[in-house]
Amino acid sequence: MMKQWWIFMVWLMVVMVHASDDNQHATSSSVIEFNADTFTDAVPKKPHFIMFYAPWCGHCKRLSPTWEDLGKKYNTKEGGLVAVGKVDCTQHSALCSTHDVTGYPTLKLIAKGHDGGVRYRGARDLASLERFIAEQVGSDEESGDEGKVPEAKTGLVEYTEATFKTNAVKGKHFVKFYAPWCGHCQRLAPTWEALAKSFEHDDSVTIGKLDCTQYQSVCSEYEVKGYPTLLWLSDGKKIKKYSGDRSHEDLKRFAESLLGQEEGTEGGDSVGTQPESPTVILTAENFENAIQKGFTLVKFFAPWCGHCKRMAPTYDELGRKFVGHDSVTIGKVDCTQEVNRALCSQQNVNGFPTLYLYKEGEKVSEYEGDRSLQDMAAFVSRHLTHDEL
Repeated sequence: MMKQWWIFMVWLMVVMVHASDDNQHATSSSVIEFNADTFTDAVPKKPHFIMFYAPWCGHCKRLSPTWEDLGKKYNTKEGGLVAVGKVDCTQHSALCSTHDVTGYPTLKLIAKGHDGGVRYRGARDLASLERFIAEQVGSDEESGDEGKVPEAKTGLVEYTEATFKTNAVKGKHFVKFYAPWCGHCQRLAPTWEALAKSFEHDDSVTIGKLDCTQYQSVCSEYEVKGYPTLLWLSDGKKIKKYSGDRSHEDLKRFAESLLGQEEGTEGGDSVGTQPESPTVILTAENFENAIQKGFTLVKFFAPWCGHCKRMAPTYDELGRKFVGHDSVTIGKVDCTQEVNRALCSQQNVNGFPTLYLYKEGEKVSEYEGDRSLQDMAAFVSRHLTHDEL
């Protein structure tokens, strides 16, 4: 009896030690585990990169060590630009449903003040994940002063909500709507200051900027959905959104062109001569008609999206490849244009770029392969061949 009691006590001690180790391991995770309440509280305060997962999911288990490494880099750093977290969809199904999670893992980067987030579809290695973060919100290597508003230079007006509402209602204004943590905004800052310097003595236009993290009501009023958003305003009215190259020369040419012509209509194309693209520009007005005949590959994009910019020349080559092919149309939709926002939402566009293939007006497939000319052309040709058979 004594021997059995002793064996039981030894077994109990072993179990307790293992339990203690498991608890230690659970609490030592560098990734923030969210529930519905903590998620709602934390996410609006700074950008978050979230893994929506299920404990039984094999892909999730394989990604977990890399996700932990990502958490160690960003969560343990004071003032990090992004927080790395995860949500167990078997416990918080309503939250996952809100974020359109239909498979595991779903990775989304949710910027401060934005509900939808950008879905990550790339490779799941650490370097690729870090590159995605840098493209979306910037990185420490890009700026030693992340979080600080760029200093105003001569000629550049930094608006507050009060000064904007007082001054922007009269005259012409070229305004950069930005967020201090945004990497693209940080890279644009010196060029924007140089642009302001170029128009320093020109009373016909004001070059300004407004921090959307401080004056969100103004940015909401002008339907700012991403950073930076560059808008030409006349007497308080939004005239054009600039979507071209962000060099000093192109920005200056855009401003000079707008000053030299009558006010355009809201949502028009950016001014400036650009080579004609072989891809068809689709909008909400012509979309349904355009996809009715044959096969139509559509790229849903945003001009500020880094992946979209890198893909653009290859996508134009794809358009050239199928020029003259009666059964194939290669098109694109700018989801940042006001006229197209409802269309992109209806087509379930959750990140940029998104490529859908349509046949006779019906969506038949999403392209998720490599963004090389060869692979995209093969994807279209495969569907053509299958249709002919």
